[in-house]
Amino acid sequence: MSVKAIEVQELAKYYGKQCGIENVSFTVEKGEIYGFIGPNGAGKTTTIRTLLALIHPTSGSASIFGKDCIREAETIAADVGYLPTEINYYENMSALELLQYTAALYKINAVNRISELAGKFNLDLKRKISSLSYGNKKKVGIIASLLHQPKLLILDEPTSGLDPLVQQTFIDILKEENKKGMTVLFSSHVLSDVQKVCNRVAILKEGHVIDVQNISELREKGFKKVELNLIESAPAELFEFAGMADFKQSNNQVSFIFHGDLNLIVEKIALLKLNDIFIEEPTLEEIFFHYYQ
Repeated sequence: MSVKAIEVQELAKYYGKQCGIENVSFTVEKGEIYGFIGPNGAGKTTTIRTLLALIHPTSGSASIFGKDCIREAETIAADVGYLPTEINYYENMSALELLQYTAALYKINAVNRISELAGKFNLDLKRKISSLSYGNKKKVGIIASLLHQPKLLILDEPTSGLDPLVQQTFIDILKEENKKGMTVLFSSHVLSDVQKVCNRVAILKEGHVIDVQNISELREKGFKKVELNLIESAPAELFEFAGMADFKQSNNQVSFIFHGDLNLIVEKIALLKLNDIFIEEPTLEEIFFHYYQ
């Protein structure tokens, strides 16, 4: 039996009587980009912090490359890169000093690696951390997590604070590193980010894994948020069909969330007189609230 990059079995963490996570189980294969998705507060960060031995579980077990995450945390750390949700660094250091300090902790010469990644992110290495925007601090964090070319990269809401162009650069780098063999655990509540890069996803809600899907299956569900501005109002009965949720109508404004055959939406919309139409991906919060009750 091959060793998994990550193996979590019935992991639970309680804070007194309050449940952080309960009976969380999933496995990540070596070389996989695995999505870990759910609304804010679902238990993603608690699980990640347990994997990294930043907190200890109440029960259950977790291992990285066959090593127990708590008992062998120090050994595991050399093979893992981590980007937390919130970036808090030494404010008086420059970006370069911080990255050099990180390289020294891993006992590596990362001069070329720092220059390469800073160039890709257009990061000014001379500026002090205290003077950087949140987005630029996030760039420093990403580079720090990649410096030692880890076997496993754990990312907690990595794209928050990044503008769209930087997000795409980041996704491209992830794909490049993955081709070289790096495994990635990508935690997010942004469905579109997960769809761009992940192979499989574990879906969390209220501290529980409620589903594990291939990303192709998630795409096939075709979640869409539809907003219509009608020239003439239409009866609500027209919109009563399978796959619809969160239907709202106010005068000539109609909105709903849909998953299923898009041709069905097109057929319904063709019967209407429109001023405007807007279709986008709903947030994971909207999807979970309406489809994962």
